Amino acid sequence: MKIKNKILKSIKNKIIVSCQPNQNGPQDETKIVVSMAQAAILGGCGGVRIEGYKNIIAVKEKIKLPIIGIIKNDLLNYKVRITPLIQDVEKLVKSGAHIIAYDATNRKRPFSTKDIVSKIKKAKRLAMADCSSIEDAKKAIIEGADIIGTTLSGYTGKQVKDSEKPDLKLVKKFKKLNCFVMAEGRYNSPALAKKAILAGADAVTVGSAITRIDNITNWYVKAIEK
Repeated sequence: MKIKNKILKSIKNKIIVSCQPNQNGPQDETKIVVSMAQAAILGGCGGVRIEGYKNIIAVKEKIKLPIIGIIKNDLLNYKVRITPLIQDVEKLVKSGAHIIAYDATNRKRPFSTKDIVSKIKKAKRLAMADCSSIEDAKKAIIEGADIIGTTLSGYTGKQVKDSEKPDLKLVKKFKKLNCFVMAEGRYNSPALAKKAILAGADAVTVGSAITRIDNITNWYVKAIEK
């Protein structure tokens, strides 16, 4: 409990930077992921979100702040991608991630969310539920999640473009559940991050707007074309 409180206190009212380059893109190299994390720390972030066993190990060697770890898998017959396997949790524990995030949506999956959370908690790591709805969050809290995130709001059912607005209404709903709330998903400006905190978020995760140069450039290109 002391470790949990210490970690949550350290990321309270902070920006978490998701250092996840587009897969197979020019930034998709471990050394670049590490440099992203180091640069984010220079900017004052409270922690980082890192994908992949090798990347997490490399980042952990260079930084001291909390790491939210995930492993993405493209599984046959399943749409869940974020830490869907028990083996993923085992790898993330071994990597040294302080917080392990997983897909908490109500979709077909190889292992139940209850089993995923149980594995995380037995390893004495914090569990972060990447949710798409209030129902996901409520279930996650019952199962033992330490953090509920709006990460997957708008990403299940239909694809949402990076330029669309974040789900601030869901942040407000999450705040009423008496759990640590992570606003995540399409927080593409400092103004939107501030709105998330004012809406009740305990912390805000920002990814593409900070770390994906190709995405950011494309936003500018499209704006000029219009």
